[in-house]
Amino acid sequence: MSFDCKLQGSQATDVDVKCILENAKTVAVVGLSPKKENPSNEVAKYLQDNGFRVIPVNPNCQEILGEKCYPDLESIPEHVDVVDIFRKVDAIPAIVDEAVKIGAGTVWMQLGLEHEEAAQRARQAGLQVVMNKCTKIEHARYFGDKKNTL
Repeated sequence: MSFDCKLQGSQATDVDVKCILENAKTVAVVGLSPKKENPSNEVAKYLQDNGFRVIPVNPNCQEILGEKCYPDLESIPEHVDVVDIFRKVDAIPAIVDEAVKIGAGTVWMQLGLEHEEAAQRARQAGLQVVMNKCTKIEHARYFGDKKNTL
């Protein structure tokens, strides 16, 4: 499933990012840590609290944040709108290849993560790509924290 977010250039614009976050329902968080103090856990919890279906991807865990954990993207039995990557840069190409294989809508590389070659492969396969941005920060910027609104 792809949204009507048409990324024009190689880097996602603010309009692109807002469109992706507005339309995504399912986010697979690759490298999600069970430790509450880790950024991946904090971001995933925020996404859950703000209406996203979070699917943990971590081969070392059975469950994180009350959700069944999968060892890899290919094991997930449902469509993934966004693959949110919390892994080292050298792991990104293989994750992007998996995201392409499962037909994900967007590959999202968290703050500090960029891999242009992998991003280009994703774009060529029809996926949208966001690099070096945090899903939590961007969502809060556009929509606020719904959990904490009246």
